[in-house]
Amino acid sequence: MLELRNACVSYGAAPAVSNANVRVGDAELVVIVGPNGAGKTTLINAVAGLHPLASGALVVGGRDISRLPRHRFCDEGIALVPEGRRLFTEMSVKENLELGSYRKAARLRRAESLTEIQGLFPVLRERLHAPAGTLSGGQQQMLAIGRALMALPRLLLLDEPSLGLAPVVVHELFRVIREINARGVAVLLVEQNVAMALDLARRAYVLEEGRIVAEGPPRELRRHPHIERAYLGR
Repeated sequence: MLELRNACVSYGAAPAVSNANVRVGDAELVVIVGPNGAGKTTLINAVAGLHPLASGALVVGGRDISRLPRHRFCDEGIALVPEGRRLFTEMSVKENLELGSYRKAARLRRAESLTEIQGLFPVLRERLHAPAGTLSGGQQQMLAIGRALMALPRLLLLDEPSLGLAPVVVHELFRVIREINARGVAVLLVEQNVAMALDLARRAYVLEEGRIVAEGPPRELRRHPHIERAYLGR
């Protein structure tokens, strides 16, 4: 589905991500964890087309798309749920959702997708005509995920979905992310809640100071002495 090959991302002359190799298979759920400032958001934004690669390759379905215009990434089946949600708070929940389906193929299935999203997030059905700004933080995150799903992605990118949310809300969000993945959507999740992220993932990468320092199945990473000390408090 997705391969980053020796990907480097820079801000001017300052390197932010160096020689990153990340793979997400079809319908796979992969997480990237690491401390603040490690480059996680930069990396996932590069996959979404928001930051150009300084070097390396971004391959989707066997084709290098790293030089495509930004607006074409959605046509490749990629949708991003950005950190901070970035909703249009004065527009209704329904209007925010509909904005996610601007691609022709997604527009043709808009009504069906709206029904599916409301089934996935029943609270959005109850607040469908309310301004998005009146929703709680957890409900807004659900709306941001729903908006991305309206684009009918093959790969869903999630940047820190648990940020600032109560634990009970985070558990529900992660349950829904697992369900989305079970429906056949590949997921690449950037997350600071390392313990929960490792519980969710099939494979994980650890990013520190712009470099991948560890990768593998969560059960193996949990036994890594550095991961235990730095992220799991053991």
